[in-house]
Amino acid sequence: MSPAGTPPDAGATSADTAEHSSPSVDSVVVDAVVVGAGPAGTAAAYALACAGRSVVVVERGPFPGSKNLYGGVVYGRILERIEPRWWEQVPVQRWVVRRSTMVMTPTQAVTVDVRSQAWGSVPYNGFTVYRSDFDSWLASKAVAAGARLVCSTVATGLLRDGRGRVCGVTTDRPGGDVKAKVVVAADGVNSFLAKSAGLHSHDDPSHYTLGAKEVLALDPELIEQRFGVGPREGMDIEAVGATGGVPGGGFLYTNHDSLAVGVVVSLDGLARSKRRPEELIESFKAHPAISPYLRDTSIREYGAHLIPEGGFDTMPELVSDGLLVAGDAAGMTLAAGIWLEGVNYAIGAGLAAGEAAASALRQGDVSASGLAGYRRALEAGFVLSDHSRLRRAPGLVLSERVQGSYTNLVCDVAEGLFTVDNTAPKPGLRRLFAGARRRNRVAFRDLVKDGFDAVRTFR
Repeated sequence: MSPAGTPPDAGATSADTAEHSSPSVDSVVVDAVVVGAGPAGTAAAYALACAGRSVVVVERGPFPGSKNLYGGVVYGRILERIEPRWWEQVPVQRWVVRRSTMVMTPTQAVTVDVRSQAWGSVPYNGFTVYRSDFDSWLASKAVAAGARLVCSTVATGLLRDGRGRVCGVTTDRPGGDVKAKVVVAADGVNSFLAKSAGLHSHDDPSHYTLGAKEVLALDPELIEQRFGVGPREGMDIEAVGATGGVPGGGFLYTNHDSLAVGVVVSLDGLARSKRRPEELIESFKAHPAISPYLRDTSIREYGAHLIPEGGFDTMPELVSDGLLVAGDAAGMTLAAGIWLEGVNYAIGAGLAAGEAAASALRQGDVSASGLAGYRRALEAGFVLSDHSRLRRAPGLVLSERVQGSYTNLVCDVAEGLFTVDNTAPKPGLRRLFAGARRRNRVAFRDLVKDGFDAVRTFR
């Protein structure tokens, strides 16, 4: 397995990627150009190539995944649409068979720990993987289907025809314009192309979080002992109340021979706190519920990444004449507290974008109207239906009360429930709850309101 942050060295994936990584794009005219070889862009290119369309993927990094960072688990069942027995090929680090959600204060933690051995067998649930490996593997599938991959190339703008319609992209290569009937913008969270097309109306820092993580080396056998898992099995821990008063959360998950530990925090909250993300990571690592897992580790790498977590109401327009937007460029990261997902939504959106573009090309209409099947497909499937149903979740999860008062409330009630004091009768749950509510200054009306919002959001 490849070390984090290095190009893959395994078999067909790296060979295929290298073979297609540096052709010239001079005077290229194709059916479609995809900008970004992340999961969304590669899936779109795969769908277009499978439909028999000529497609070029422009990637700014030296290989797919070289510029990408994420802080979680990939849920892979969407991959069945690309490779029916994907689990035999994907460079998986570990299959996640344990998922723990922690509610923390500086000295307490209440954990809901879910374990299922079914998650570690076909059809599997989630897995950890290095993006350098995974993105290169996925790109090899698009290349094998007929897509052309051009790396170390930056798309610098949109080409437009005489009627103002998008008809390709400019790049940083001399004479490197790529003319195309359709452009798929999968160029990441700060999508320059979507902004250039005037599709982004929400560009508020409050709609973004910053994910920062360390990768810590640890012997595989020690990982299995500490996390109570078997060979190739892993664990994912998500925590709220772990970021020193900055709205957000912490995470810890297992790779084959390393741990990834970090935080995801509100961008404007981080700025107000005047703290650095490294400080928050160190505080999370030192928590008594986390530190025992990290003994005798050594740091392998550090990285940070901006995440679009505003949800459904902050997504840009997804379709314009000759242009589709997918993945992080479209704000398709689901941050709903219970569910923290992104790669699967990117792949689903990419496939829908590629199929909609292929259909529009076949009909000879790549206007916004002709490409409208893209949004309809997202609404009919899980991508936009999930985001729409959970549109209130980001505001609720990152609210001051959920991040502070309620975490203290939960931990205080749990601690009181299991504290044995033989000098007096055991207090009832109602008394414990009332006392914890008073200590943490939780107003009953706020509790009712937020409870109603939670039920309405997650029903």
